[in-house]
Amino acid sequence: MGLVSEFKTFAMRGNVMDMAVGIIIGGAFGKIISSFVNDVIMPPIGLLVGGVDFSDLKLVMKEAVMNGTEVVKPAVTLNFGSFVNTVIDFLIIAFAIFMMIKAMNNLKKKEEEKPAPAPVAPEPTAEEKLLTEIRDLLKKQ
Repeated sequence: MGLVSEFKTFAMRGNVMDMAVGIIIGGAFGKIISSFVNDVIMPPIGLLVGGVDFSDLKLVMKEAVMNGTEVVKPAVTLNFGSFVNTVIDFLIIAFAIFMMIKAMNNLKKKEEEKPAPAPVAPEPTAEEKLLTEIRDLLKKQ
């Protein structure tokens, strides 16, 4: 089997296609959550703590070297505000995935709790039918 046909067989399996769709949707979901955190959640939190924009929070470790108005060497900064935004992104995404998995587990549990149909008694064999008839005849005598 050629390399190309092996790859085609691998790529067209259902699990690989499902995974690809999941990765694409997950990337889009991540962008939505990032926008939600940066544009909806963080501004009110920043307002509550004194009008701070978290994405701009940073610790300057070394000041920029300037020559008049020209930057010779940029400042070295520790951008912890972006890190805070990223952590909040992660927590929201993790919580959303947790809730989705919890819902799926509840559906599976409900499906498992359904009682199994009562097993149908097997039809007696010809020998058992004959023995039953003999028994009934003996009872009549």
